Amino acid sequence: MKTIINIKADRDVKVKAQKVAKRLGVPLSLVINNYLRDFIRDKEVHFSLNRDTLPLGTPEGELRPAVKRRLARIHKDIVAGKNISPVFHTAEAMDAYLDSLK
Repeated sequence: MKTIINIKADRDVKVKAQKVAKRLGVPLSLVINNYLRDFIRDKEVHFSLNRDTLPLGTPEGELRPAVKRRLARIHKDIVAGKNISPVFHTAEAMDAYLDSLK
């Protein structure tokens, strides 16, 4: 069963993506569906920050200082193994873990 997803994208990004997909001989919807399947399978989102990406807060395309600070705190927690929950295979295991935090 097919469904329609409406997203907002920069017009220039959409046009360029359509051109690349056309050169590869595939519809853009196939590219997007594959990205969504990868997202579901890997549960990961990848971003690249270079001069070709859209600005994220400053004219140079740099992350805003507040975002950089937050990412630094998150990274510190990950390295320290802090504020990270375990993987749960059942709802009961998740409930037991959450109850243990009270």
